[in-house]
Amino acid sequence: MSRSAERAPRGRPGAWGRAWGRAWGRSVRRAWGRRRAVPGRVLRQVHGCLRVASAASAASAARVAAIAAAALTALAILSATPAASEPLGLGRPATPAEIAAWDIDVRPDGQGLPPGAGSVAEGEALFNEVCAACHGDFGEGLGLYPALAGGEGTLTTEIGRPVKSIGSFVPYLSTIFDFVRRAKPFGDAQSYSDDEVYALVAYLLYLNDLVDEDFTLSRENFTAIRLPNEAGFFPDDRARSELPAFSAPPCMADCREEVGVVSRGISEVTPEN
Repeated sequence: MSRSAERAPRGRPGAWGRAWGRAWGRSVRRAWGRRRAVPGRVLRQVHGCLRVASAASAASAARVAAIAAAALTALAILSATPAASEPLGLGRPATPAEIAAWDIDVRPDGQGLPPGAGSVAEGEALFNEVCAACHGDFGEGLGLYPALAGGEGTLTTEIGRPVKSIGSFVPYLSTIFDFVRRAKPFGDAQSYSDDEVYALVAYLLYLNDLVDEDFTLSRENFTAIRLPNEAGFFPDDRARSELPAFSAPPCMADCREEVGVVSRGISEVTPEN
C-alpha cells in the first residue's frame, strides 16, 4: 500500500480531497489577489477537479499530483480568457509616445509620412556606406540579396525568373519608404533619421531611372511619384471574373473535338544556390 493511502483517515474517504481543496482554495485566492474576490466560475472549475481527488483518496501521490496540476491548468486558462468580467489588474494603458513609436506605417496616399526631405546625392553616399555591401553598388543585388533596380519587363518575358525590383514590380512608393524606415538597416532597424529615409528612397528611384540626379524627395512631392507597375496590382475580383466560370455545370462528355497539349510546365524554377 502506498504511503498516501496509509495516511488517509479510515472511514473518511473524502478527507484527503477536502484537505487538498482547502489548501488549493487558499492558493487560488492568493494568486488572484487579496483585493478582490475570486470569480465563482474559477472556484467551481478548481473544486470540480478536486472532487475527483476526493473520490480517489486512496490513489497514489502521483495521481493526486496530476489532478492538482489539471486544476491549476484550468485556473490558468480561465484567468486568461477574455470572458472574465473583472479586470485582471495587469499592465497599464499605453502612453501616446509608445503608440506613436509603433504607428509608423505609410499609406500610398501619403498618410503617415513624416516631415523631411532627402536628395539623390545624399542617398547615394548613405547607400554606398551601408547598403551596397549586400545590394551592390548599383542596386543589382549580390549573391542571395535581392536586386533593387533593373528587371523592367521581366514579369512577362522572363517566365519563372522575373526580377522583382522597385522599378519592375513594386506598386507604390510608400511600400519602399515604409520598409526602409521600419526594417533597415539590417541589424539596426529604425536607426535612420527621416531625412535619411527620404534620401535613400530618392536614390533608389534614381537607380531605377525614375528621377533625375538632382532630384530631392520630400513629403510635399511624394505622392507625385508613380511607379511603373502600379496598374499590375488591383483588388481581388475573382468573385466576378472567375467564380461564374467555375460555378457552371461541368462538361462530362464530348467536351472537345480535339485533345492536345496546349502548354507545358516550367522546369528548373528553383535556384541552384
